[in-house]
Amino acid sequence: MARTIGILVFDDAEELDFVGPWEVLASTTQHLFPDDRVVLIAEEQRPIRCAKGLRVLPDFDFVGAPTLDVVLVPGGQGTRREVSNGNLIEWLRRAGASCEWVTSVCTGALLLHEAGFAKGRRVTTHWSFVQTLRERGDVTVLERVRWVRDGNLVTAAGVSAGIDMALWLVGQIYGVDVARKVQRGIEYDPAPPYAAEI
Repeated sequence: MARTIGILVFDDAEELDFVGPWEVLASTTQHLFPDDRVVLIAEEQRPIRCAKGLRVLPDFDFVGAPTLDVVLVPGGQGTRREVSNGNLIEWLRRAGASCEWVTSVCTGALLLHEAGFAKGRRVTTHWSFVQTLRERGDVTVLERVRWVRDGNLVTAAGVSAGIDMALWLVGQIYGVDVARKVQRGIEYDPAPPYAAEI
């Protein structure tokens, strides 16, 4: 059965939050499972201007979006606005209800919380947003982890952590050997040149 993986985009979404997972997931589908697809979905079919200025064109708007097997919600400053966008939250609630996996990166967890998926569950988010998300209530926010799984809900910490989560997800959906092939194919072997200053 062909799968459709949908990535939500909106103005001021953080680029690597969705482009990193896109690379992992699309490398899997295009090269190994061509009947499956990864698509971008936005409220409207118009250019979306992301946090650092990258412009992307969604494949579908909310009205025309296909039924999804996986949904991924990125973070970025736009989540602070979109958490009050009833149309987006309602679409996410409906789209995620039938998904095998509901996922987020960074502050995308805020939108999953508002849509009801993260309430009463364990999640993570960007380190600078942990306390803010906790203050929304009815959620356990874990720190110093790259990603967290609670049932079919998977949330990743900030930005690059979405790549780790997406590789893990590929392993769950397609098998660990496939995830290893994808990891090798995209040469994902992090070796940051500088340690973070804390």
